[in-house]
Amino acid sequence: MILSIIGFIAGITLVLYGADALVKGATALARKFNISELVIGLTIVALGTSLPELVISVGSAIKGSSGIALGNVIGSNIFNSMLILGVTAMITPIKFSAKMLSRELPFNLLASIVLILVSGSMLIGGGENEEISRYSGLILLCFLAVFIRYTFSISNDSEESNEDIKSVSNWKIVFYIIVGLASLIFGGKLFVGGATEVARLLGLSEAIIGITIVSAGSSLPELAVSVNAARKGNAGIALGNVLGSNILNIFFILGCSATITPISLDGFSFVDYYVLIATSLMVYIVSRFGGKNVINRWEGAILTLGYIAYTVYLITK
Repeated sequence: MILSIIGFIAGITLVLYGADALVKGATALARKFNISELVIGLTIVALGTSLPELVISVGSAIKGSSGIALGNVIGSNIFNSMLILGVTAMITPIKFSAKMLSRELPFNLLASIVLILVSGSMLIGGGENEEISRYSGLILLCFLAVFIRYTFSISNDSEESNEDIKSVSNWKIVFYIIVGLASLIFGGKLFVGGATEVARLLGLSEAIIGITIVSAGSSLPELAVSVNAARKGNAGIALGNVLGSNILNIFFILGCSATITPISLDGFSFVDYYVLIATSLMVYIVSRFGGKNVINRWEGAILTLGYIAYTVYLITK
């Protein structure tokens, strides 16, 4: 038990350090090629902060703990949409551009809808299919290709940042990327092993541990990046990080995990999936109709309280 807890803590520490280092290197590299702020948030930063989820979900799938793989993705997206945006908005109101409202936010909602559709008839019609198959995983990866193509198509018309970026030497960029990847991979293995063992010893299901502890731990990089970006006035990076991470979690991470091995739906319910869709829809409604394309502080508080309520429901149900 003690060794499992030590491994869990060491794993999450390495994952957080690795994500931070990788984002630093990737962002500096992107700036050298004059890539816009929103595109950096949707791709480079989102991918960097989503790598903990990738390592944890794929590692769990390989080990046969598919409940953690799926729970990690669902929980991370709910954490991103409610807690990260909520806390960030409470610190400083988040403004959405008209382009984000018409393009990125609907894409975020689409990803949640596609996840329900590929989860089989058990969730949408009471059938017997209780897994996300390899074929469904390939479908998710096809949607990933569409998202990547879309992102490249907007790279020239996204809002540009006026922030002065300090020059970073090439060797530092390489160092950040290599050390970040190594920390993520090794830390992810420790994290999955420790979390799985602790969950079993406590008698918790893999679905619950994936949606709560694992997803919250692996989403901490997104929280740190979004809060810091918002405080510095970089709304494109803050929003792009959350939206891009949500889309990549479903299309890329879950797509890879399901392609490796079918993911069982045991332990999951309608509630988990519908909360996922509700959070995506809630962010769109709040940002568009709540206050002139802005998530205000009180709206951020509502999102945060909603996440707390959902977590309490999972633990007490």
